[in-house]
Amino acid sequence: MQFKCEQFDALDTQTLFTIMRGRVDVFVVEQECPYPELDDVDIALNTQHLYTLSHGQLQTYARCYEKSAQYSAIGRVLVSESARGNGYATLLITEAIDCCKAQWPERDIYIGAQTYLLDFYRSFGFEDYKSEYLEDGILHQDMILKLTK
Repeated sequence: MQFKCEQFDALDTQTLFTIMRGRVDVFVVEQECPYPELDDVDIALNTQHLYTLSHGQLQTYARCYEKSAQYSAIGRVLVSESARGNGYATLLITEAIDCCKAQWPERDIYIGAQTYLLDFYRSFGFEDYKSEYLEDGILHQDMILKLTK
């Protein structure tokens, strides 16, 4: 599995289309959440698009970005339906954490996790932050991976 990590401007049109279609397939269609999936974070200067492709199809994706002066963030985490069950989610989150550490070493890492994945994210050291909330009809929990003291 070969991860690529690129800024928006470095993505060729075919790769960008594949990523966007994969995100819409998972977050809008599969999860039945009609919401504006594409946003300004995608095109922000320092956002890193982390992904893997297999035979031109998206396998995994996450975006790493600056959330605030205190936090970097991992978002839009997905493993495509055809790639699930192979341990790719663990590899993806490990790569995403490494990306955030490399880009923003002085910041803790934030993730807005769907609550059914809390134990998965806790296994990487993420801790619950604040209380659960409903976002686009799905329960979420803010979590922080502390890198700073």
